[in-house]
Amino acid sequence: TFFLVLQQLLGQGAVGQDYLRRIYPRLQSWYGWYNLTQVGTLPYTFRWRGRDRDAQLFLNPKTLTSGLDDYPRASHPSEDERHLDLRCWMAVASAVMAEVATRVGEPGSDYAHMAERLADIELLEQHHWSEALSAFADYGNHTQAVALERERLRAPPPGQPLPVPRLVRVVRKSPKLQFVGGALGYVSLFPLLLQLLPPDSRQLGSLLADMKNEQKLWTPFGLRSLSRSSPFYLKRNTEHDPPYWRGAIWINMNYLAVRALHHYSRVEGPYREEVTRLYHELRTNVVGNVLRQYLDSGYVWEQYNDSTGRGQGCYPFTGWSALVVLMMAEEY
Repeated sequence: TFFLVLQQLLGQGAVGQDYLRRIYPRLQSWYGWYNLTQVGTLPYTFRWRGRDRDAQLFLNPKTLTSGLDDYPRASHPSEDERHLDLRCWMAVASAVMAEVATRVGEPGSDYAHMAERLADIELLEQHHWSEALSAFADYGNHTQAVALERERLRAPPPGQPLPVPRLVRVVRKSPKLQFVGGALGYVSLFPLLLQLLPPDSRQLGSLLADMKNEQKLWTPFGLRSLSRSSPFYLKRNTEHDPPYWRGAIWINMNYLAVRALHHYSRVEGPYREEVTRLYHELRTNVVGNVLRQYLDSGYVWEQYNDSTGRGQGCYPFTGWSALVVLMMAEEY
């Protein structure tokens, strides 16, 4: 997300060359680390590392490195995974690095080439668009037929204490390499959120339809993190791990959505009128609910319930939830 801030500052002319020269080596190291350690098996694909391969106790192994901890990914982690959100972040980062290199007089052709390839809509479709799902998605070794069930244990020998059965994952259908179904939500929206789609792309129309569908992502309080139709919606990930990115409304992601809708409402395209309406409705819903909850509880919250709008999680939480102030000011 730092690259989003830098992108905006560059656009405003608010960063001097001396400062850019000082931070450029560190930006190179940061970008290089991601481009070296998080690459996928195919060119121009990326994979978050660190997923737990011992999935016995997880409904869906976490991807903590993404920041979207329990958001559903491929059910069986493997090196074949392709993660849509990381690819989109790298597209933004590559474009910013190319611009910074130009401004400080350093070679930037490699960054520019990467930015061009990651902005290629045909390549994005090839790696992440599923016609069957009519959505952008991760790719990996996946099955939706998983559940947490109480394990069956043998009776202990006489005189021994009874063991406590755990909730363990049961796989009812073997996984296969495919686009990750049953996971429509924030990750699916990333090409829109980071404004990578042309304003006339058919995929933009599909994402807008999913966004405004109340059975999927739309609520009177903001966009929920995971579709109500997902088999993972509001499901616990372990016995002691309640749902986190599986339905709750997060202000940081809603800010990106409002920001993107504002962008597409200002460029010519077949969806401009619809986008403009959605922009005003979503902004009103998010700002209104955060304000109501603040007046009711006295706090800004980490996340908001997608059914009631009530604040939940940590509080007071004026970290990224404070982005609501930028929505109020229409500062994007």
